[in-house]
Amino acid sequence: QGQLVESGGGLVQSGGSLRLSCAASGSTLDYHAMAWFRRAPGKERDGVSCINRSDGTTYYADSVKGRFTISRDITKNTVYLQMTSLKPEDTAVYWCAADPDYYCSEYGLRDSDFHSWGQGTQVTVSS
Repeated sequence: QGQLVESGGGLVQSGGSLRLSCAASGSTLDYHAMAWFRRAPGKERDGVSCINRSDGTTYYADSVKGRFTISRDITKNTVYLQMTSLKPEDTAVYWCAADPDYYCSEYGLRDSDFHSWGQGTQVTVSS
């Protein structure tokens, strides 16, 4: 059984930074794409960013472009989401997801395309 374990969430002031980590183990090591999703209070879960293990291709939602950076460390089976210039509207539960077949591209993210999920981590940005 595979597992994704997120870490790095917390409380930060507006304009601050946080780095989320997602460590993969077990069957999730067969992933091709790993992604971050989030759900803000009262809203649906949205795709934030995605990265391919094979070629490093990335995707970012318009709302985070220029502020968030996704990266991968294949040797550690870990994906990171560096979040800078955080805004109160970034407050959400963030999930890491992985899939063996998905290919990240500029066409966006759907949570239904990902088969493995972490437990989620809360990010709160105070104004």
